Amino acid sequence: RSYPPGSEDRIKLQAALKELRDIAPAEIPVYTGKLKDQRIPSDHNSLLAKYHEADPSIIEEAIEGALAIKPIWEAYPLADRSAIFLKAADLAAGKYRYKLLAATMLGQGKNAWQAEIDAAAETIDFWRFNVKYAHEMYQQQPTKNSPAIGGNLPSAPALLGNVVLHKPSDGAILSNWIIMEILREAGLPDGVIQFIPGPAQQITEEILKSPDFTSLHFTGSTEVFRKLWKDIGNNIGNYRSYPRIVGETGGKNFHVIHESANLSNAVNQTVRGAFEYQGQKCSACSRAYVPDSLWENFRSELLKKHATINVGPVDGQLNLYKIDCFSFRYKADEYEQILDLVDKTTSYALTGSV
Repeated sequence: RSYPPGSEDRIKLQAALKELRDIAPAEIPVYTGKLKDQRIPSDHNSLLAKYHEADPSIIEEAIEGALAIKPIWEAYPLADRSAIFLKAADLAAGKYRYKLLAATMLGQGKNAWQAEIDAAAETIDFWRFNVKYAHEMYQQQPTKNSPAIGGNLPSAPALLGNVVLHKPSDGAILSNWIIMEILREAGLPDGVIQFIPGPAQQITEEILKSPDFTSLHFTGSTEVFRKLWKDIGNNIGNYRSYPRIVGETGGKNFHVIHESANLSNAVNQTVRGAFEYQGQKCSACSRAYVPDSLWENFRSELLKKHATINVGPVDGQLNLYKIDCFSFRYKADEYEQILDLVDKTTSYALTGSV
């Protein structure tokens, strides 16, 4: 959906944005007494939500609660678990769509188009495709269960009968909580996914102490993922099984522009790659390699395009924050050498475009 001016979708989205602004700050009902704020990134003086940070006692309660429901949840037939997540997908596509978009726009600074892709469409697709893939997997071989920490998709391991401790990002508390509301309304039993916001290091340390820890599902930085992997390895003798580790980490990505490239297309895609989603996506372009034969025109057109980017509240028109993207000029006849340079300079690039 594109939310054009005057459309029913846009009117409903604007109403949802106003409603969240009017009730702000929302308070996430996980109570510890230690409050923390989630602020609107384009308006730091405005609170979007308040949430309570989990302490060690809360984390222990979450572990115990998850283990208590585990034998009940894993005994659910796959068809029954699937029905819950398919209903959640329908709720996200309908009843909760605009609320989820509004929370993502205000909480993570995304415009309507970006939030539609990031929050609504992708969440709905994950839940529906996860069910499809789970059934295909069960037809080949039944899956064993293991509790997991859901960094990005707590619902994927839950679908397969696992219980999950979900530590959401501090910058996305409200939108993550709305996901929990959707799942609960869809019929997910209490305790299957334990929602525990708070300081990441403290929460992780407490969880990794548990002998019942059996899996990590992570999305975040490479540095943090490597540390978690190391910590799990150092604790391997404490666990009742051998933990499985699944992680997706970000990348610093590149554009290599050939002298035969269409200049307008190269400029447009570089701007979109670098600045869409405020550079928050894991495949954001942070470096462009430009042949000297195109450099002056490319630089001129890139700056013109960059100057058209709007900065400000997401409630209005399409907005993007301005973030650094570095350009490197190379000799046009050294194209092969520049590809070799990109290949050998770092192992951190996730994807690139040539």
